[in-house]
Amino acid sequence: MKNVTLVLSDGTKFHGKSFGYDAPVAGEVVFNTAMMGYPESLTDPSYAGQMLVMTFPLVGNYGVPPFTFEKNGLPTFMEGSRIYVSALIVSDYSVQYSHWNAVESLADWLKREHVPGITGIDTRELTKILRSHGVMMGKILFDDEPDRVPDANYEGVNFVDQVSTKKIIKYNEGGGKKVVLVDCGVKANIIRCLIDRGLEVIRVPWNYDYTDMDFDGLFLANGPGDPDTCSAAVDIIRKQMSQSRKPICGICMGNQLLGKAAGATVFKLKYGHRGHNQPVRLVGTTKCYITSQNHGFAVDAKTLGSDWKELFVNMNDGSNEGICHRTNPWFTSQFHPEADSGPLDTRFMFDQFVECLNGKTPTLLNAK
Repeated sequence: MKNVTLVLSDGTKFHGKSFGYDAPVAGEVVFNTAMMGYPESLTDPSYAGQMLVMTFPLVGNYGVPPFTFEKNGLPTFMEGSRIYVSALIVSDYSVQYSHWNAVESLADWLKREHVPGITGIDTRELTKILRSHGVMMGKILFDDEPDRVPDANYEGVNFVDQVSTKKIIKYNEGGGKKVVLVDCGVKANIIRCLIDRGLEVIRVPWNYDYTDMDFDGLFLANGPGDPDTCSAAVDIIRKQMSQSRKPICGICMGNQLLGKAAGATVFKLKYGHRGHNQPVRLVGTTKCYITSQNHGFAVDAKTLGSDWKELFVNMNDGSNEGICHRTNPWFTSQFHPEADSGPLDTRFMFDQFVECLNGKTPTLLNAK
């Protein structure tokens, strides 16, 4: 293991050891509070351009499952077709692993996909700095190669365009209702949750004009980076809403894009929400759900038009966690109801969408 140094943009340094691919890298440093699920997190396209800090100290102890694909092209155990994080930062990497479904170590996987990983970092102190200062850019430098200094930008980069599909892909053709899924960096389990409910899914690029297509509902997927870089997607959503009342559902980036199409503004959270334990409340009720989240931006609910209202709110900081139209079947969640490795408390969001497709008013939208 080579000696490496993590250098934050404010000059703070952390020294550790390399256990992944030996190459310097730069990116936005963010932290995730989940206790498990690193295969799913590493392959989540929403982490594109980011260096991921795991706050749970022990990482790698259950290895990595096989990177196999189902007949429909979806990865069996991952959320994307490759690792999307720029680097993985942990406190204690477990060299030995044990799990019935593991076929390789986390280190071998990172090396195979050319992704740096560092261990021996005081992730508690690093997280405290990020919570106090906010997310910031960082660089991983190898002590024996001080002249190899990477450079990277995050703000203003359209990462959605980098991770979105470039062609139309269909799933469960000939199934039930047809759903156009706008791929901003969609997680595989979102598609799987739609297929499992008997829907035909038509996956299109993030900036594809689907408004003249034959479909029953629109689904806006998650994705990385700043939603303000996706004005083309927002314009198409506005066009769709102006000519049809067809159901619309969004997750994560989908919430932000629909919010922008509704006239709201978005802002960057200080350090974002990334983990499996974010509490959200259904507005108008005392119902609270524990959710999985991965986002750095939020909708400013105060800027929503009069035809819209908040659907969910974060119980930790009061930020928006979903919106809905007051009369049309259009609603979203900022959190991930499909999340693997959990929690599964809000899978009902997909069932509510199916109700909309069947012409019913979902109970979710009837909350006072």
